[in-house]
Amino acid sequence: MKVRKRAGTRRNSAVAAIKTPLVQSAGILSYVILLIMRIPLSKVIGDAGVGLFAPAFEIFMLVTFITSYGMTGAISGMIRYRVKREQHGNAKRVFVAVFIMDILISIVFAAMIVFMSSKIAELGILESLSRMAVPVAAPSIIFAAVIGTFRGFFNGYGLGTLTAHSQYIEKISMLFCALGCGSTLYAYGTKVSALRQNTEFSFAHGAMGAMLGVLLSQVITAIYLLVIYLLYARTLRSKIMTESGKWGESKYTIQRTALLNCLPTAIVAVFTNVFMLIDQRMFNYCMNKRVEELGEIRTATWGVYYGKFSVLIGAGAALCLLCVAMMTGKIKNAYDKEDYRVMRERLDKAVCKLSIAAFPTAVYLAALAEAVAKCLYKNETVAVGSWIQKGAVIIVLCSFSFFFAQLLFRMHMLRELFISILAALIVHVFVAWLFVQKALLGVDGIIYALIAYFAVFCVMNFLSVSRNLKYQPNWLSGVAFPAAAAVVSGLAVMLIARFMLEPAGAAATILTGIVAGVFLDLTMLMILRVIGEEELSRIPLGFFFIMFGKNIGVL
Repeated sequence: MKVRKRAGTRRNSAVAAIKTPLVQSAGILSYVILLIMRIPLSKVIGDAGVGLFAPAFEIFMLVTFITSYGMTGAISGMIRYRVKREQHGNAKRVFVAVFIMDILISIVFAAMIVFMSSKIAELGILESLSRMAVPVAAPSIIFAAVIGTFRGFFNGYGLGTLTAHSQYIEKISMLFCALGCGSTLYAYGTKVSALRQNTEFSFAHGAMGAMLGVLLSQVITAIYLLVIYLLYARTLRSKIMTESGKWGESKYTIQRTALLNCLPTAIVAVFTNVFMLIDQRMFNYCMNKRVEELGEIRTATWGVYYGKFSVLIGAGAALCLLCVAMMTGKIKNAYDKEDYRVMRERLDKAVCKLSIAAFPTAVYLAALAEAVAKCLYKNETVAVGSWIQKGAVIIVLCSFSFFFAQLLFRMHMLRELFISILAALIVHVFVAWLFVQKALLGVDGIIYALIAYFAVFCVMNFLSVSRNLKYQPNWLSGVAFPAAAAVVSGLAVMLIARFMLEPAGAAATILTGIVAGVFLDLTMLMILRVIGEEELSRIPLGFFFIMFGKNIGVL
């Protein structure tokens, strides 16, 4: 019996060890799923379809940063404050008041999008056929508001696991619903195109179908959270019945507080993502100047950029941030306790860990750009491969930008964060205007503008963290050595890509290049004393590198 109990305990602890990172990293992992969705979507509705889908989806995301993402954080803090004081009646009043306000705000946004959809498409984005997909974002916004308030309620009661589950349900259902609805309406749009003798209508219907899939995912997630809430309502009623304090708060006070608490999160989220709409507008203007025949050429090119290039860069940066996602909380805890020595040690470890992840990711992706493009995007090898080589540095800049931004946000240094966001956006718009609208460089100009954006954002965030926390990184072991190891191992990966791609194929080249690159990178990091036995024991197959390091005398 004891043996069985111990075995069961080990199994439970193993399951918990897996579940905890999945729950704590739900935001990043669900974002990666959201990006990956664009790859099969481009095969279902075409690159032009993705180009028409992009503005509708970006508008949906920007609005939900306010009504869903921002409101989740605001309401969870307000409910948590009252639950700790056993004011469950007031916690319920907060939920109801914010729920009503959030629904009304989302309805206003939805109505504006419906009535202005043609103006948004034709004047705002310079993509007239996106007017079919943009209005579908309106009802999606309303359901997203419902999701946001429910998530805030569950977070406030310490049920973050349910919120994490809802994020996975939302993104996975979005993936399948967008592909299913996009495929169905694309087939219908093909018939419409044949009647009208215009192939663009098939892409427009496909984009509208993909947005309908987004709407369905919001409905499914809202129903899931509603069912969980109704099940939890019994427990909540019993808590309210036994509550001693009966004083209530006015709806106006609750709603005003929620809006004020929501604003910082919403502003940060909106201004760090709005560049995608700005870039598409500038790109379309550029293409209108350069190309006489508009429509599919211009729209499909943006679809390739949005659905292929940005997926790889965004997913690469997100996975790098995943390596340090749970470290920001530990850094903040040390900061709150005024244990600055521990805080700086943890910050040093996080910077080193992010360097070890981000530099190789960017270098290997650039070295294997052609192979990756051939493997994933057979029809767009040359364009995507060239863009990846130019824009791979964004992975490093984006990773460090958002890591430092998250620290500033968690430590309530919002003034510094807002200044860096505004400065980065101004620089980005200026560079995009210069290279895209004036020099007419197209996607290349957009990539240069993104590099400028994240470079400014990264430097200003780092300077704010360094100044406010009195922190100076270990430039050699924390940044320079990981970068040097990545460059040297990247040269080996580049040689493998050059000589293996034609005879062995893209998939074999990628696999061989990554294995060889990682092996060489970790070996150099051991030689340079950046990582030791303790760090290696935490990675997959770490025992092999420990054994290898001891045999060659570097451990």
